[in-house]
Formats: sequence, structure tokens, C-alpha cells
Amino acid sequence: MVGRQGRVTGKIGPGLVGEVMIPIRGGVEAFYAHPSVTGEEIPVGAIVVVVDYFPPRTVYVAKALI
Repeated sequence: MVGRQGRVTGKIGPGLVGEVMIPIRGGVEAFYAHPSVTGEEIPVGAIVVVVDYFPPRTVYVAKALI
């Protein structure tokens, strides 16, 4: 999971549990998402990279540098 890219479908920010869609296992799955940088806000539609993964459905993400 770490290093995979996904798209934000639910705003990520302080005090929020966001959502990202990540391509995996031949499809796309939803994961709960938190910012890897404290206080960072990531809007819907942004591309992110998974920095940490906590099974079964939680990821910490950072904005992708495209």
C-alpha cells in the first residue's frame, strides 16, 4: 500500500476522517484517510500518495507532486 497513489473523494483535514479511492487488486477501493502532515488540508479531487497503512482500511496520505 505504501507508495500507491489515489484520489481524494472526501475532504481530508484536522478533525476529519477523509476518504480516498486507491487502485488495488484489479479494482478501486475506498480507504479512510488522514493527513500525514499535522494540520494539512487536502481537498476533494486531489491526487495523494500513501505514506502509512493501518489494516484493514486506514491510510495516512500526503499530496502527490505531479
